[in-house]
Amino acid sequence: MTGRTAFEKIWQAHLIADLGEGTGLIAIDRVMLHERTGGVALNSLREKHRDVAMPAQVFATMDHVVDTFPGRTDRTTMPTGTQFITATREAALAAGISLFDLGDPRQGIVHVISPEMGIVLPGVTLVCPDSHTCSQGALGALAWGIGSTEAEHALATTTLRVRKPKTMRVTVSGKLGIGVTAKDLALHMLARFGSAGAKGHVVEYAGEAVAALDIEARLTLCNMATEFSAFSAFIAADEKTFAYLQGRAFAPTGAAWDAAVADWRTMTSDADAAFDVELYVDAADIAPMVSWGTSPQQAIPLDRAVPRTDELSAVEAPEAHARALDYMGLEQGAAVSGLAIDAAFIGSCTNSRLSDLRRAADILRGRTVAAGVKAICVPGSSQVKAAAEAEGIDAVFRAAGFEWREAGCSMCFFAGGESFGAQERVISSTNRNFESRQGPGTRTHLASPETVAASAIAGRITDPRMLDPLP
Repeated sequence: MTGRTAFEKIWQAHLIADLGEGTGLIAIDRVMLHERTGGVALNSLREKHRDVAMPAQVFATMDHVVDTFPGRTDRTTMPTGTQFITATREAALAAGISLFDLGDPRQGIVHVISPEMGIVLPGVTLVCPDSHTCSQGALGALAWGIGSTEAEHALATTTLRVRKPKTMRVTVSGKLGIGVTAKDLALHMLARFGSAGAKGHVVEYAGEAVAALDIEARLTLCNMATEFSAFSAFIAADEKTFAYLQGRAFAPTGAAWDAAVADWRTMTSDADAAFDVELYVDAADIAPMVSWGTSPQQAIPLDRAVPRTDELSAVEAPEAHARALDYMGLEQGAAVSGLAIDAAFIGSCTNSRLSDLRRAADILRGRTVAAGVKAICVPGSSQVKAAAEAEGIDAVFRAAGFEWREAGCSMCFFAGGESFGAQERVISSTNRNFESRQGPGTRTHLASPETVAASAIAGRITDPRMLDPLP
């Protein structure tokens, strides 16, 4: 008998009914909401005279449209933002669910606060009306993004109809080099396998390099699985996972903790488990990366030039290549490293955790942002912000010339109302570089927090390993 993948074990443990044709009715353990979709789903449910079935398993936060300026209130840069905030607050209180509101020390980006409070746990099913919910698979959970209508169904019934995805394992052998991060690993895979490379699959990341990542780096890696078109991402829980979760606010305690850990140890793929697709990556092949185009797959090592038409890989269409070059104001064969930037942004559910800010601060300490560069740091949660301030990291960012903001999604995307300028070139630790993602006409280059920090200092896209030493 063939062994089972970890995904198959979680799926079967939550399967209520086989609905045929590859679709199952799955029990949902956790529902996360934010103010862009939370109020909509909760109010729609109330209009249908339905209650939230398990309020204790539902959590809402304010992250997407809230301003991140100091002293913020319900008023936002987004014209209709206040309505989203107040509607979610009223609906969450009426439904009796946990709400991490503005001013609450637990507030923050939904995919940042769920792990840091132990809401997501190994082996659970977790859904949220947000595409980057796959981030939370880094804790050994089956977590995926859904729509508002599905959220209503999950809130009312604690179940969802789900078409069973296929399985893919990506094994990363060897060790990442000095200065090479989980973000670089994610961009490397996107460039190699394409942004549709994992379409319809649950991706399990495995191998020596993945095991060596700390939990926050694993969250970054799984976060970018959305750009891989994956249904979700997954990393089996291990001793690092257990150490990270123990003592978190919503994690089990006492005998329940011991029982939970014993159960979580079984949520791994059997040695003889078969995956629908197996991919292999050698960590030694990976260098610090930066995107040059308008898709995360249009990424290259910092020391390489934009591919020429005759150098395109099988995953890159010539038409998309030409359009991206035109939008980004680049020529094929041009070097990306050295391009002058207008702005630098560190934040988002990809790279806004304490370890991200620490690494960026190590580069910024004693240095100053180049003249003319607008530099912004937005911690991923109020807990991250408080911890960073306790360590003096905020002082490092401020002294270097960065704005230091309140927690939220902020300028990861334009939907929050705030933006960079048209044709401004932005180096960003976020996850998407689509056209106008950070404002109408903006040109976004994705990179690690280290590369963003180094580029802000140099005023040009810069490999952090090449930064001039301090005197």
